[in-house]
Amino acid sequence: MIKHIFFDLDHTIWDFDRNARETLLELFDTYKLEDIGLTSAENFIATYTINNHELWAQYHLGKISKEALRQERFRKTFIDLGVKPDLIPLDFEEEYVRLGPTKTNLFEGAEKVLTYLKEKYHLHIISNGFKEAVTTKMSVSNLNPYFKNVVISEDVGVNKPDKAIFEYALNLAQAQKYESVMIGDSIEADVYGAQNFGIKAIYFNPFKAQKPSDVEQQIHHLEELMNHF
Repeated sequence: MIKHIFFDLDHTIWDFDRNARETLLELFDTYKLEDIGLTSAENFIATYTINNHELWAQYHLGKISKEALRQERFRKTFIDLGVKPDLIPLDFEEEYVRLGPTKTNLFEGAEKVLTYLKEKYHLHIISNGFKEAVTTKMSVSNLNPYFKNVVISEDVGVNKPDKAIFEYALNLAQAQKYESVMIGDSIEADVYGAQNFGIKAIYFNPFKAQKPSDVEQQIHHLEELMNHF
């Protein structure tokens, strides 16, 4: 009965952590962060990753704004690592936002799976990512040809898991709930958001985190979707 497949973008198709790592390794050298006391790029990346994930979780739920997320994630990372506030590079966030979306690492099997699914289903994106970043990622990673619609939370005015963004996406796709499925890595935003709206969801769980009992389906690799559809 499925006709429409809705995908999350970051951490589901576009490999956010891998692309962030590449970007931060470049910026660590560009900004000579060793000169302000950061001796380990790996520690810097690990600390940022923790802070960024926590702030995005708050952003999904509407607890903080886009501006607050962007102001806080690197400031907190530098301070957590002992850098004095007056030594934090002022334009580090802006350069990260410029460079990061130009990276093109996708999860293994993404293009193969999307090519397969596109022949049989209408594919769509629903992303909580920031509009300018999503647009760049979709373009430079050559993802646009696979998808009929790209729904971005900034355009809709609400984030996943709000039911309104799913309703907007289904209306745009002219899709019915019973013929739709959502695939994403976020239990809260993608899986519970979709389920609470009334559509099926598949949890993309590449790192094999423990699956909550109320999550019906999960995959660890994108190519598993070729057995589902």
